[in-house]
Amino acid sequence: MKRNIKVEALDQIPLEQQQIELVERKCLGHPDSIADGIAESISRALCKEYLEEFGAVLHHNTDQGEVVAGESVPKFGGGKVIRPIFILIDGRATKKFNNVSIAADAIAVEATRNYLRTHFTTLNLERDVIMDCRLGTGSTDLRDVFKPSEGRVPRSNDTSFGVGHAPFSDVENITKGVSDFIDDKLRPKYPAIGQDIKIMGLRDRDTITLTVACAIIDKYCAGISEYAEYMAILSKEIGRVAQKQTKRKVIVHVNTADDIKNGSVYLTVTGTSAEMGDDGSVGRGNRCNGLITPNRPMSMEATSGKNPINHIGKIYNLLSTEVANDCVARVDGIEELYVRLLSQIGKPIDRPLVASVQVLPKPGARIQAINGEIEGIVDEWLENVTSITEKVIRGELKTF
Repeated sequence: MKRNIKVEALDQIPLEQQQIELVERKCLGHPDSIADGIAESISRALCKEYLEEFGAVLHHNTDQGEVVAGESVPKFGGGKVIRPIFILIDGRATKKFNNVSIAADAIAVEATRNYLRTHFTTLNLERDVIMDCRLGTGSTDLRDVFKPSEGRVPRSNDTSFGVGHAPFSDVENITKGVSDFIDDKLRPKYPAIGQDIKIMGLRDRDTITLTVACAIIDKYCAGISEYAEYMAILSKEIGRVAQKQTKRKVIVHVNTADDIKNGSVYLTVTGTSAEMGDDGSVGRGNRCNGLITPNRPMSMEATSGKNPINHIGKIYNLLSTEVANDCVARVDGIEELYVRLLSQIGKPIDRPLVASVQVLPKPGARIQAINGEIEGIVDEWLENVTSITEKVIRGELKTF
């Protein structure tokens, strides 16, 4: 039976020619990203345990976690956390299968500690963090839908949709590129740069303005003059990296709420605002492509923490993004492309109710000449939809 794949041409102004474009990224240490990272780490840890013990991934969803902010007293040279950050591990997991008990709660706590230890070296896990694990078990009907059958494609756990787009615009590439540069190149050189960074990109015609909020870790910063030096380094380096990716004018603002003269600055003990007032929730931050893009269609589903077997909120968002990128890479004549995949609960995930692809052709390209190629690529990905599951478990696909 042929899949319901629809390819249609868009008649609109390309995004790069529109006057205003907004793009946001919440980096690793933002409380919402912390919640996402923990949720996905728990899901992957459970997947590995289930596979090792039973040869199959069992039902679970850990996409309901919360990060509740603590209190801190940062000061140049080193302050302290006076009320720990509270982390609630929530969601559902299979805790017993074939009369064998599974230490799902212990696995979740261990995965959380490992994630924090890996990404937040300044965080004292013995003193600065409190955890509570409240994993429940799934509802009977959803567990029944989840049951794997040998040789059969999993059935969707929900009537929902996923959305993806390609290619990235200048501002999207810059926002993600700056984030990666800070994590991979700048922080190792300047450990005072904390993990809690938010990047907001605005393109107003041909001027791109980046507003960056960056936590500074107090024990690596001796005083206000050194803090000001870090601001200058950040502004210069971000501008340099951003300008390499565009011919447009780039303006960079860092920590615009600072009052250097009066010593009111973005100083932290641990590198994240979760220590002093900012809470975080799974799914409230970046979409699975790593960005928040109000100029593009988006799904509001939380991708992190959902099971990678049949949870459409995860699989179809990741799949639609992969499909969009693949179409743009393999088919000539595409200016912009948007993919929307809609499921029906209980139906095979390789046969969405509709796979909708909207294409904005480049000048001179004809949709009739390329829609067959696009349809073939979409069908190919749906035929191999379980490859998304495999990539997620191996950690090859980012979810935020």
